[in-house]
Order: sequence, then C-alpha cells, then structure tokens
Amino acid sequence: MKIAIFGLGYVGAVSGACFAELGHEVIGVDISDAKINLINRGEAPIVEEMIAELTAGAVKLGKLRAMKDAAAAVGETDVSLVSVGTPTGRDGAPDLSYVDHVVEEIGAALRGTAKSHTVVIRSTIPPGSTEQRLAPLLEKAAGEKLGARIHLAFNPEFLREGRSVRDFRQPPFTIIGALSDVAFEQTAALYAGVESEVIRTDPATAESIKLLSNAWHGLKVAFANEAARILKPSQVDVRKALEIFAKDTVLNISPAYLRPGFAFGGSCLPKDLRAMISLADRSQAAAPIMKATLMSNEAQLDAALTAIRACGRRPVTLFGLAFKPGTDDLRESPYVALAEKLIGKGYDLRIVDPFVDASRLMGKNKEFIEREIPHFVDLMARDAEDAVDAAEIIVYGHATGVDKGAILERGVGKILIDLSGDRDLECCGADYKGVAW
Repeated sequence: MKIAIFGLGYVGAVSGACFAELGHEVIGVDISDAKINLINRGEAPIVEEMIAELTAGAVKLGKLRAMKDAAAAVGETDVSLVSVGTPTGRDGAPDLSYVDHVVEEIGAALRGTAKSHTVVIRSTIPPGSTEQRLAPLLEKAAGEKLGARIHLAFNPEFLREGRSVRDFRQPPFTIIGALSDVAFEQTAALYAGVESEVIRTDPATAESIKLLSNAWHGLKVAFANEAARILKPSQVDVRKALEIFAKDTVLNISPAYLRPGFAFGGSCLPKDLRAMISLADRSQAAAPIMKATLMSNEAQLDAALTAIRACGRRPVTLFGLAFKPGTDDLRESPYVALAEKLIGKGYDLRIVDPFVDASRLMGKNKEFIEREIPHFVDLMARDAEDAVDAAEIIVYGHATGVDKGAILERGVGKILIDLSGDRDLECCGADYKGVAW
C-alpha cells in the first residue's frame, strides 16, 4: 500500500520505517526541514534501537521518503496516518490543535478529487474525539460525507521507547476503531505480515484503550514503589516479594477483577488494605494509592445510591446481601452498606439472598449484621417472584439462576439497576440502568 504518515516524531518515525519494512511505500510528512532532510538522507530523526538501520534500508530501497507538501503526499497515497503530538493543555486535557490542522489539510487535499482514501488517527486523543470532532472536520474540509470514498478510523499504537521496533513487530493486539468496513479493511491491511489479534471496535473504545493502558502502567509502577516504601521498614525484600507476587497469573497479574461492577467487600480486601495503611502510618511512609483505593470503593457505593435515588423513593428489591454470590458471609458486604443507606433514606426495601439464613449465622458474621441492620430478618424475602412483583425498582447485585429467571420473566416495565454488569439483564424489557456503564 501507499501510506502518508503525518508527523515524524517518535511514533511517526518508527511507524514509517516499520511499515516500509513490511513492503509498503511510505511518505513522511512534517513541517521540520531537519527531519525531512535526515530521512531523505537515510538517517533516522530519533535515537532508538534498530531504527537507524531500518530507516537507511527503507530509503535505499525507495520505500521511504519525506516531504513538507501535505496535499502532494495525500495525492500519492491510499492511506494517511496521523501521528502528530497531542501535548497536555493548561487544563490537563490533550491539545488536539495539531491533529485538527492535519485532518483539515488531508480533507482539503481530497476535496474535488475522485480517489478513495482512508484516514487513520494514531495520535493519543480523548474518547469520542474521532467520531465527534475529527469526522466533522474531515467532512467539512473535504466537502462531503464520510463513507463513500473517504473513510476514517482510529488505530492506537503501543510502542515503548527503547524497544519500539520489537513492539511494532510483536504487538499484544492490533485495535481498529473503524467508522466503516472499508476503513477497517484498509487499516487491517497495513499490518499484513504482523502476527497479532486484530480487534475491531468503535472509535471511542479504541481511543480509551490507549489511555487505560498507560494509566494502568503508571498505576503498576506507583503501586510497586508504594509497596516498597511501606514494607521496607519491616525488613521485607520487596523486590523478591513482588517477583513472587507476579507469579500469580490467575488473580494478581491477570484479567481477574478487571471489570466494572459494584464495590468490593468481605473479610479480606478491606481489612488487608487497612493493614497496609497501618504499616505505612507506623513508619510515616506515604501511601496515597492504598488510601485512595478505599475512598474509590466508597465512591462506587455512593454511585449506586445516587442511581437509585435518581429514580425516586419507590419500593426497592435488592438481590444480594452477602458480599459475593454463593456464600453467607456478610462481613463488610457493600450490599449490606447499600441496604443500610436505603433504609436510612426511608426506602421500602426487600432483600433476596437465599444463601443468607438468619438461623445459621454465627460468630463475627452474626455480630456484624445484627450491628449494621438489627432487623434485617424482616427485610428478607423468601420468594423472588413476589419480591419482583412488589418492587418498582430492582437492584441487582447477585442472584441464583432461578432468582435471576424471576427478574427476566417478571421485571418487564420496572426500573432495573444493575450493579454487576450482567448482560442478560439488558434485554429483559425493564428500564435497564448500569451503575457505571
């Protein structure tokens, strides 16, 4: 394919040389004469492992060249990749002015022509920007709607400095947020020869993956450093501890828990987070992540309460009281906390959780629920169908298959607030509302 890459900074320079290695003909476009001259001499404009050799080889084979003329580059190519910078603005949001300008240049170059062209955004931008901001700009500049001959997609890059060429050759996945089938097919064709899963999604989701990834990487670095600060005074070899910690790929380094839902609870997570905070306080080590985790968990509980209160003070049935399904452990259950708040706000509340039997509760578990909701037995509904019928608002935390069946069958027309992200509930005929989705 013939590709124009706008922006010959780190991402553009690496992408240009690597796409040329795949056999594409690449034209780099930049406003810097210095970068253009370097590439046309076969020299890389950045310092990066393997990039000097790749650039020299591509230029020698006639697969890579650079120019300033945006219109000429668009006219000679099938695809334009936008890799210009999005620096942080004064308000903390990315400055998209460079992306806007390039998209308008590409649109202007396509105006009045008959050629088909796909524009692929690679710059890091906020979710929604491709469809809500850049698509209208491109359409206005080109003088026509997208989808006939001009197509648009967002394709995030995941190139780490120091090993970007290896990351390009062996990516974790290739994500394409495409506004049309042609946009997806053209973008996917760029990566022919690269072995990775190609994932098609909407542009906003694709845009969010880049931000999520870097936020997560930053969180991991900060978590490891915070753990080291907390544990060092206890004579722990934190490097060894985290090395062993990371060997758990079932829970610790895995997709486990990485899904939106309700607040965490139970006898372990809150208690052990408080234990880490206590260790930090004892040695005066800063522990903002541990403390903020508890605060964020409380915020999710507040979000659920806000969602319920937005529906008015109507009869509520809460499915789930134990901190997770399949147990009767009520200790620090977020559902107990939610029920307590609803009672305090004057809601007519019923609770369905067949695993919680008051006659079988004992020890700390019994002490906890009798302290938090002394009369909880009076709120427990034994028949899920009757509980659904009596409710105007159904709050779904967790339920048995039979009880969920009662919701799906009898919840039509009622307000259903989902705390767990159960996709089965979205199509049951209720007024479905996810607590954070």
